[in-house]
Amino acid sequence: MSDVRALASWCGALAGLLAILIGGLVPAALFLPAPEPILLPLPVTWQVPALLLCAMVSGPRAGVMAAVGYLSLGLFSLPVFHGGGGLNYVLEPGFGYLAGFVPAAWLTGRLAQQDGMDDLPRQSLCALAGLLVLQICGMLNLALGALLGRWSLDFPELLMQFSIGPLPAQMLLCIGAGFLSIVLRRLLIIEP
Repeated sequence: MSDVRALASWCGALAGLLAILIGGLVPAALFLPAPEPILLPLPVTWQVPALLLCAMVSGPRAGVMAAVGYLSLGLFSLPVFHGGGGLNYVLEPGFGYLAGFVPAAWLTGRLAQQDGMDDLPRQSLCALAGLLVLQICGMLNLALGALLGRWSLDFPELLMQFSIGPLPAQMLLCIGAGFLSIVLRRLLIIEP
């Protein structure tokens, strides 16, 4: 049984890693049905929802493995991050948000695996909890860098660029990730 569980974690982590990589290439958009449908672009990509979806469907272990895999690829010079990659990326203002992928995946997966977490509001709340952890990690990095004088922009500008600006769109995508997790969990016969 433990071999099957380990294989499922590795498969979920690999699927999650691929989803995060592809999610970084796909800009998010909101489809508004109308007599003439409107496609409203959002100022984010699908990376964060892909990570949270992986954790909700495959569990905290697979989510953390996917996050560590993604960070490893980026830190070892593959240009998968927004501004490229490499070890120098840890000195960028946005790195705190990337570092937040690991605890966000763990918390999201842990919450989603609890009993009674099989409906859209609860799965969406799991994703929003993960987003909150990711935001806290990112803002702590921004604040620490601002205190040390490491950033060229002021703290309020960085906060607007990295947290406040993308937050409404990320929150909408958390609801989408919650919906997709319900569908995938039912298709894969995953019980919380």
